[in-house]
Amino acid sequence: MTGTTRYALYFTPKPGSDLARFGNAVLGTDNHAGAEVPRPEGMADLAGVTASPRLYGFHATLKAPMRLRPGATEADLLAAAATLAADHPPVPVGPLRVATLGAFTALVPQAAPPELGLFAAECVAAFEPFRAALTEAETARRKPERLTPRGRALLAAWGYPYVFEAFRFHMTLTDALPEADRPSWRARLAEAYGEAEPLTLDALSVLRQDGAGPFRVLRRLSFGG
Repeated sequence: MTGTTRYALYFTPKPGSDLARFGNAVLGTDNHAGAEVPRPEGMADLAGVTASPRLYGFHATLKAPMRLRPGATEADLLAAAATLAADHPPVPVGPLRVATLGAFTALVPQAAPPELGLFAAECVAAFEPFRAALTEAETARRKPERLTPRGRALLAAWGYPYVFEAFRFHMTLTDALPEADRPSWRARLAEAYGEAEPLTLDALSVLRQDGAGPFRVLRRLSFGG
């Protein structure tokens, strides 16, 4: 991806919140400040299992990373995101829990409300006009041979296979782990997370990646509905 600029629409927690502090400490980076963050006490070994999520920062995907189509600009994208956020009410998500999601460890809702999936679908559709078509290399990176026929159709139509009925809200905490390591990391991170306040999605974040560098938050747009 050298020389390529990509954008993503994510939920990122409010800077300084308990959720942001937890996620940033686990990943060792703050994608708002663009700075490294000390790891939790006794968890220095997190550095060895968080390389992939650290590149993206602590977030939940709403519109997956994309290049802008010819003629679309960063200013256009920011304006569209600001319009969506200004008109949107907050989305109650409820309590989160640390879980194993495939080979990864992530924070997921204890019981995801229908409004959450509807908002994610709204984001996918609203920002699709800005997305450049996938290149062959970008398609190959999604490993379509491992997807279901429906997943391949979603990838071809929307540039990402985990949208609409395949969407699952999650905030990734680790790389893909060997099966034997997953229970211990889930338990350790669950203990570190503890009991937290229920989550409400209160903003939409636009992030930018230059080349192979980390994603950084350009704007966190509070909901006004």
